[in-house]
Amino acid sequence: MIDRKIDIDCGDDSIFLFGARQTGKTTLLTERFPNQVTYDLLDRPTYERLQRNPAIFGQECELLEENTLVIVDEIPLLPELLNQIHRLIVKQHLRFILCGSNARKLKRQGVNTLGGRAIPQYLYPLVSAEIPDFDLMRSVNQGMLPRHYLTDGTTAWKRLQAYISVYLKEEIKAEALVRNLNGFTRFMEIAAITNGEIVNYSNIANDCGIDTQTVKEYFSILQDTLIGYTIPAYTKVVKRKLRQAPKFYYFDVAIPNYLLGRRGLQPGSADFGHAFEHLIIQEIVAYMGYHNYENKLSYWHTYTDYEVDAVLGDAEVAIEIKSCDEVKSRHLAGLKAFKEEHENTRLIIVSLDAAPRIFNGVEVMPATYFLNQLWNNNIYNTSQERIRQELSRSK
Repeated sequence: MIDRKIDIDCGDDSIFLFGARQTGKTTLLTERFPNQVTYDLLDRPTYERLQRNPAIFGQECELLEENTLVIVDEIPLLPELLNQIHRLIVKQHLRFILCGSNARKLKRQGVNTLGGRAIPQYLYPLVSAEIPDFDLMRSVNQGMLPRHYLTDGTTAWKRLQAYISVYLKEEIKAEALVRNLNGFTRFMEIAAITNGEIVNYSNIANDCGIDTQTVKEYFSILQDTLIGYTIPAYTKVVKRKLRQAPKFYYFDVAIPNYLLGRRGLQPGSADFGHAFEHLIIQEIVAYMGYHNYENKLSYWHTYTDYEVDAVLGDAEVAIEIKSCDEVKSRHLAGLKAFKEEHENTRLIIVSLDAAPRIFNGVEVMPATYFLNQLWNNNIYNTSQERIRQELSRSK
């Protein structure tokens, strides 16, 4: 049993629990709430019974005691139940955890989103702090979905193949989200090539042979089905003109690995560098998400090509990610340029160095050391406290 970092003790509230397929939503809820009333809409008899007559759901729940917690797994399959759930929250004072891997269905016009009565939370793939004897090389190659990480490489690759196939069949084709499935598959491959880079809709459209509006719609589908996300640019201009377009990442490093045929990645190759950077960003995204630091992660890129991979908060922390085994002066250019404009920033470079050190005012952190510090709240929280102390002293 893996102890997940997410806090879903909802108290008196209801929750929308979102997460991509196979992140472990059902397993998590079964372990945390083993005796709760549960409606699993992936169970065909349950789905068919409630599809025929959604009112049955409300009639059954009306028999429950006030404050009872009810779990509905894969609520996007029957969004019409949300009208019943809304009434049960208001009139019956029941609490709900509503799971889903496709937020797109809940964005349709006319769907009841409960008027703010359910708090959205996200379950990410596994993170390093959840895994005893965490293996960096395994995670870079196999990703962090439980079924992929916790198996051998050959089996993980076969499961990745099945994962993409099921996603295309059940999320894209079955829901008729696109007219041209082959074109969408080609787009996913191009998105993998540009994974972790600034999104250029025109270039991607040219590579895919489609128009830019279709490309934007395809990216929207990836995000709504939780298979990918964007990280915004840091936009506070001090001296240098900044790029404003977002970066796109697949939600797990194994997805671009599979789409691009990247296997057996080892340090020293460009492919390993891309996957290594993605994994570290993936962990930062999960950490920020689990700690409710909304809109606190961005990247910084100037028109003269100085870049910082991750900026936390309002320039409290600037992080560069390099898969080299020894950080040298040339690797610090982006961080130094950022420091010229944001003098109170904590500078960190994540690498494959053998041990942590301070180099030209920059904290060099081996990847596993950085991840340990991150999940022990010694990266972002520490920086916020340091800034508060400095402000206090200045007063």
